[in-house]
This record gives sequence, structure tokens and C-alpha cells, in this order.
Amino acid sequence: MRRLDIGDRLLAYLVFAAAVVLVTFFAFQHELPREWHLPGSPTLYLFGVAGTLLLCVSVVFVITKRTGAGGSPLGWFSAHVVTATLGGVLVTIHSAGYLRYAPALLLVALLLLVILGVWARVRLSKDMAATFATREESFSPPGPENRERLARLIEEKESLLSRLEPEAEEGTFSPRLKHWLTRPRLTLAYARLISRENRLLGVRSGVSPAQAYWRVVHIVLAFLFILGIVGHVVTVTFFAGYVSGGEEIYWWHLTK
Repeated sequence: MRRLDIGDRLLAYLVFAAAVVLVTFFAFQHELPREWHLPGSPTLYLFGVAGTLLLCVSVVFVITKRTGAGGSPLGWFSAHVVTATLGGVLVTIHSAGYLRYAPALLLVALLLLVILGVWARVRLSKDMAATFATREESFSPPGPENRERLARLIEEKESLLSRLEPEAEEGTFSPRLKHWLTRPRLTLAYARLISRENRLLGVRSGVSPAQAYWRVVHIVLAFLFILGIVGHVVTVTFFAGYVSGGEEIYWWHLTK
């Protein structure tokens, strides 16, 4: 079976189509009824819910990638790209173009996530592929001093792994979500050993800063975005009076 994948051209078409939809909506927004100008109005509320659900597919992709369950990670990655783009369009429409309040920061974070993701896929992926083939030091044995330090570090990893995942092999093991949930202290200790090993081998120092840190930035932005979404949902649902500032509360809510 052919693997589900999104090529650079299809990704460009997808982002371009999303931009066209948003530009068209805001260009003709003045022709629409009043509720299309109110962020979170009954109509736009549904856009926000649908967009948030689509964005949650990205969380499923992370869980699938970290647990090994749920099928091909590549298929979920493709779903993550498509649903994140569609979800981004819907939540932007949900905002009705209001950029004067705190939720606008969510749109900024979402825009940065899209830009970073597209750039990493289209441009950075080629640099990373070229780097892998030209890093001679990655295939060269370490010096005597580093070799001894690596040997001791691997012994620590093997000892810790015997308690964390007894049947796993140190050379191929990577902590997954289940380890963080069931054995957080051991997993954190093992992750620290991995970090020490990477520094000893110069994993990040041997590549450009963009290659070394783009994924960290992407994860941090995504985490902040998720926290912002949760905070937004909680405030508009349970603290509607505070959000409205004493004005009309026209969106669905539970308490003021």
C-alpha cells in the first residue's frame, strides 16, 4: 500500500487555499449579518468548536507517535497537517478579526506554528538530509577520553533501563508516553542520560542552530497554544461576565 504523505507542492496548495479563504472572508465580511462580526457569536461559536476539534488531531498525532499505537505515524502526520490548517482557518473566522484582546495571541501563536511547520517541511528537511550524509564525525569512533565517558554513561543507561523497560535494548530504546505516565522519575532520569550522551557526542553542536532547535521551538509554541485554548474555553464558559467587561454576553456560557 502506498504510504499517506503530503508533498511540498500539495502542502503549498493547502496553505494557499487556506489563505485565499481567509482573505475572501474578511474582504466580504462587511456584507454579512451582525453575528458574523461578533467573535464567538452563536454562528461563529460553532466555527470555534469545529476548529478546536480539528486542531486536537495534532495532539492525537503526538500521542500516536510517542506510544506506537494507532497506526502509521506518517498517516497521522498528514492528518495533523491537513486538520491543523483547516482548524486554523475556522478559529480565525471564529475570531471575527478582533485582534485587540488576549485571544488574539492565540492566532499569533497559530500563525507562527504554521510558518515554522511549512518552513521545516519545505526547506529545513532538505538541509537535514544533506547534513546527515556529510557529518563524518557521526561515523567516526570517539577519542579515548570520550570513549571511556561514553562507556560509563551507557552502563548507567543499561542499569536504569533494566528497571524502566527490562526487555528493551539500550541502543534502540527511546522513552514513550507510557513511560512518562507510569514511571515518570525513572523516565526523567533516563532522558537526562540521553541529554548527556547527546552533548558528549556533539549532536546539536554539529548542525546549524535552526536544525538543532526548530523542533523545540515548535513544541513550545504548540504547548503554549494548547494552554491558551484551554484558558480561553474556561474563561468564556465560566467567567463570561469578566470576558464581556460588563457588556452583552451573546455567546453560549454556563456562568457569568
